[in-house]
Amino acid sequence: MSTTSSRNGGMTSNGHTAVNDFNIHVATANGSGSQTSNMVLLRSIFQMGIPVCGKNLFPSNIQGLPTWFTIRVNKDGYIARREKNDILVAMNPETAQEDARKQVPGTIVIYDEPLNLNQLRDDLIFYPVPFDTLVKPVCPEAKLRKLVRNMIYDGVLARLLGIDMEEVEKALKQQFKKKAKAVQLNFEAAKAGYQFAGENLPKQDLFRVERMNKTQGKIIIDGNSAAAMGSMFAGVTVFTWYPITPSSSLGEALIEYTKRYRLDPQTKQATFAIVQAEDELAAIGMAIGAGWAGARAMTATSGPGISLMAEFVGLAYYAEIPVVIFDIQRVGPSTGLPTRTMQGDILFAATLSHGDTKHIMLLPCSVEECFIMAGEAFDLAEEFQTPVFVMSDLDLGMNYWMSDPFKYPDKPLNRGKVLSAADLERAGKFARYKDVDGDGIPYRTLPGTKHSLAPYFTRGSGHNERADYSERPEDYKNNVDRLTRKFDTARQRVPGPVIDEKPQAEIGIIGYGTSHWAIEEARDRLRDEHGMPTSYLRLRAYPFNGEVRDFIHKHRRVFVVEQNRDAQMHSLLKLDFGAEEIEKLRSVCYYDGLPITPGSIVRGILSDEKVAPGARRVEAVEKVLFA
Repeated sequence: MSTTSSRNGGMTSNGHTAVNDFNIHVATANGSGSQTSNMVLLRSIFQMGIPVCGKNLFPSNIQGLPTWFTIRVNKDGYIARREKNDILVAMNPETAQEDARKQVPGTIVIYDEPLNLNQLRDDLIFYPVPFDTLVKPVCPEAKLRKLVRNMIYDGVLARLLGIDMEEVEKALKQQFKKKAKAVQLNFEAAKAGYQFAGENLPKQDLFRVERMNKTQGKIIIDGNSAAAMGSMFAGVTVFTWYPITPSSSLGEALIEYTKRYRLDPQTKQATFAIVQAEDELAAIGMAIGAGWAGARAMTATSGPGISLMAEFVGLAYYAEIPVVIFDIQRVGPSTGLPTRTMQGDILFAATLSHGDTKHIMLLPCSVEECFIMAGEAFDLAEEFQTPVFVMSDLDLGMNYWMSDPFKYPDKPLNRGKVLSAADLERAGKFARYKDVDGDGIPYRTLPGTKHSLAPYFTRGSGHNERADYSERPEDYKNNVDRLTRKFDTARQRVPGPVIDEKPQAEIGIIGYGTSHWAIEEARDRLRDEHGMPTSYLRLRAYPFNGEVRDFIHKHRRVFVVEQNRDAQMHSLLKLDFGAEEIEKLRSVCYYDGLPITPGSIVRGILSDEKVAPGARRVEAVEKVLFA
């Protein structure tokens, strides 16, 4: 077997060996069993103490169309998506040529030998591998070969990059749990690839791994599983849902967790109710009904489901019923791109329903925050008696992220202003929608409270403080003004922003959600490559508090970074602030359906600041001043 060397001999742009700093891009077909081999590869490197992140790009059909999986390996812990690959594994005949043509010079290409990709270009490093020949002796059963052959590229990469095969075996055991035969079969395939590469593929590139100690004690988990776990710890008792990509795995994970941990130890009966509804409209209606009855209730969906839920969410807002809604955002409008990511529901969810509505939104950036904010969402929903949205996205929800282990919640549940029979007896009166404390939050009773003052009529039509039907203008205005006070009270109760201010920075960046990881890397590049220090405010919730206004005031220009076309968070900021703040705001928007990259942020800021890429801002300003 031969390899074709690139013109630059596989040297990185700085001329040094790339140790623990490269991208692996695996191109396969959906339904070919590549998820196992990709996860084993990811975990094998992770187990060597090296920071990694895995992102899956898959089609919206069930089987057969192209799928790609990218593993970023970075010793410094950068985990945002990169725009360029260092290693391509081309396993899909339908896309192999196009995949190879897209790569930058010097990229490694591991490919199925019959595809003859080495005829396409002479500036790539090609490693041909006869996958079908290698898999036959390993897997005599023809039906299984399609699923096992992908493990061969794990073995090839292990040999070329220096991945410890003991870690590959350990990762396989993690993947297959107690299925010893599956572990053995797949490990034999990996060993076949490892042996073939050692005997036939002399190394022509400079990429390799070396053991580190940066992942000790950490876990790998997807955001939807973390959100499901957080909801279980938060005490959810009712989950009603309708499956939709990319939120379905949240429901599936919650079912698994509750069946394992939420059965009565004596009777073995479920202490929860999970209902798959006929559609999203029914799902949110059931959740609102459960919240009204006193349960901690939630649903999970994506953009199309949010559209269907609009009227019911307005009912919960106006009748003041707690419910938690996880929105795992995807690309819209309409069906859009169901398996691509976007922060495209921000403006819609903030004011969902007709009429004047404002909803609390939580904005997790990590799997750890998916876990933590699940608990915060239930507390806020019950404290403020209102729908609370947790705005995740496909990138966070379905992809694999490193994290420290989640901390066991140490705060008691906050059920809000709930009156018992004893409370009612002491008070001697009760008006469901009266603002007793001046914070806009009324007191409520739960169905079944045994006191004559407890019952009230819950309605989505006009009502007064006593929950009586009313069309009086003053009753309506008093009610919606109180809802505004309640929303303003929430400004100090929702998670505040995380702020990193640099004393010399004229430029500020506002971001949220998964854009955080690209922003952090972009800030380092702006500082190191362009002499541009930046301050950064990461929003964790809506409504905003005074810290956001103060941050804007301190900077000459503030860039709002988000993953949608229409600058939706920028628009919400403009609704909250005055002309002085608005004048300073600029947008950096990314919306092709792939996770945002650091490079796109750097280019967006430099373009607005009129700094040419590659130039340092100080030098650029001097040229203007002293020309």
